[in-house]
Amino acid sequence: MKTKSFIVLWALAFVLVSCNKVTPVDTPPNNSEEKMEQTDAKSVALAGMNAMFKDFSQEETKKYLAADYIQHNPGVPTGAEPIIGFLPGLKEAGITCESHRIFQDGDHVVFHNSYDNAQAFGAEKIVTFDVFRIADGKIAEHWDNITPLVTETVSGRTQVDGPTEITDLDKTDENKEMVKNFIDDVLFGKNPQKITDYVSTEKYHQHNTAIGDGLDGLGKALEYLASQNDMFQYEKVHKILGEGNFVLAMSEGNWHGKAQAFYDLFRIEDGKIVEHWDVIQEIPAEMAHENGKF
Repeated sequence: MKTKSFIVLWALAFVLVSCNKVTPVDTPPNNSEEKMEQTDAKSVALAGMNAMFKDFSQEETKKYLAADYIQHNPGVPTGAEPIIGFLPGLKEAGITCESHRIFQDGDHVVFHNSYDNAQAFGAEKIVTFDVFRIADGKIAEHWDNITPLVTETVSGRTQVDGPTEITDLDKTDENKEMVKNFIDDVLFGKNPQKITDYVSTEKYHQHNTAIGDGLDGLGKALEYLASQNDMFQYEKVHKILGEGNFVLAMSEGNWHGKAQAFYDLFRIEDGKIVEHWDVIQEIPAEMAHENGKF
């Protein structure tokens, strides 16, 4: 598929499904003086993750979770005590966690993880984005998106492989703004013809399990979704978090006729999106708390 025809297809698809009531998210500068030092928040989040998923230590976990810990995982009650109470069961199940990417935006720390023996979270093997907010030296809030691990993908890439090094720290705010504009123009359908202003036409590595590499791969997937009258629909962006060349967008919308949470991780190189990972999860009508998914 040529680039021009791809742009036409993308534009038509998003004109058909884009929602009039869309809410972009603000992206405050990464270097705000009010934000926590990078090493402080990241070290707290890492220590908390190790306490929970490596040591399974209830005493250590208590040190890192705020007592009024706010939970957004739909199936887990809010507060620190439910998490602490789950640890013996997780240890018995033999759950293991591997963090593939870790980056920070102020007091938020993002983990791109995979878990094994994770039946407690819906499947034996899962891929997640886990986002923690750190306050007063403790994990105060947690968001996540979870999907089963898929072994065969259209691109041949896995859901977690690819570069991990954080670079271009001086371009953090620029890259976050670019992703914000990409979502506004392309995913919200305001100016979808501008997709090549944001996504590289030379190199675009895809980790979505059903989409091939490059704009051609994305075009084929869109063509199929349009033929099935099943185009995904972005309706609101809740957070855009980034550090250097990695930017995560946390959004909600609709797909398959159901409310969905879209977590999209982009790698930016020379001002263009060159790689994409995602986790899409249905938002249930009932949750174990009243905090909502976002």
